[in-house]
Amino acid sequence: MSAQAEQLLLEKLRALPPERRAAVEDFIDFLQNRESDHHLVRSAAQVSEPAFAAVWNNPNDAEYDRL
Repeated sequence: MSAQAEQLLLEKLRALPPERRAAVEDFIDFLQNRESDHHLVRSAAQVSEPAFAAVWNNPNDAEYDRL
């Protein structure tokens, strides 16, 4: 984000009444938590891939790979 865009956003935020600023802060917290959750899910999936590789990659399940 450019400095000019950041300044414009801050000006808009300052112009809001306090209750609206609180709503904006809640929304920002929501977005940050959602991003954190997505990162956690991606990390867990990456860590679990090697553990599941032996289960997923075997001759008995080859038929499912062709679907």
